[in-house]
Amino acid sequence: MSKVLNFGSINVDHVYAVEHFVRPGETLTCSDYQRHAGGKGLNQSIALARAGAAVHHAGRLGRADAWLLELLTRSGVDTRHVEIGDEPTGHALIQVNEEGENAIVIAGGANRRLTETQIGLALASFGKNDHLLVQNETNAVATIIRAAKTKGLKVALNPAPMTEDVSAYPLESVDLLIVNETEAAALTGAADARHMLGKIGQAYPTTAVLLTLGAEGAWYADRNDSFHQPARRLRAVDTTGAGDTATGFFLAELIRTGDPRLALALAVDAATLAVTRRGAADAIPTRQEVETWRASPA
Repeated sequence: MSKVLNFGSINVDHVYAVEHFVRPGETLTCSDYQRHAGGKGLNQSIALARAGAAVHHAGRLGRADAWLLELLTRSGVDTRHVEIGDEPTGHALIQVNEEGENAIVIAGGANRRLTETQIGLALASFGKNDHLLVQNETNAVATIIRAAKTKGLKVALNPAPMTEDVSAYPLESVDLLIVNETEAAALTGAADARHMLGKIGQAYPTTAVLLTLGAEGAWYADRNDSFHQPARRLRAVDTTGAGDTATGFFLAELIRTGDPRLALALAVDAATLAVTRRGAADAIPTRQEVETWRASPA
């Protein structure tokens, strides 16, 4: 079975339930506070594992937060390539409003201390049948992509958060680009899904695209085909980990079956189930939970 090496962030999420997102100059009292495991990298590794993939996480965290490493291990993620250092673990401040939408501020911390030595050691045991997944919450993203491509890995990139750095990444080396509507708009300048997919396809014709649209489901496109998967309608409680859930389940199912239609359907259903729960990593369902939910009345 193909393995996935996820070179990604590990965060502590500080989550505040608020009536509305705080405005400039405003002091706002939250109705609830919770601390969760998070980081797009950690979330996506857990989603991959819960979807049934063989996933190895590579990253870095501070000594005070070994519980995050334990969570990854309990979730079925191989953590031998996670390093522990003296710098603080990355963290996120997350506001969740009454509609379940979120606004997030991220501090990189240890996620920004990846070294070329660590990258080389992690990639050493992966080869042509394997996959790399990387986001934009760590340093050295371009270095990681180029090193993985040299070894023949298939590269999946989720360029979140979207920054100016992304334009300098070797996007032509990416096999699967995973973006939400905001990120795709920033990358292409287009205003609707079809135009976004078309512009990405023109610029990077060998790159497949997973475009997530929240409550509207998701699109998949490659050089041969494009199709949309709608989402089941329900009330969202917290959307924080939805995109990461979709990413992990899509990639896991694509590796398992080779069928992007099956992968997209599973990814949308898993993300839809995730938004009915609070938290990011805590909200990610298992494959069995998704299958059980699928079988329940709409």
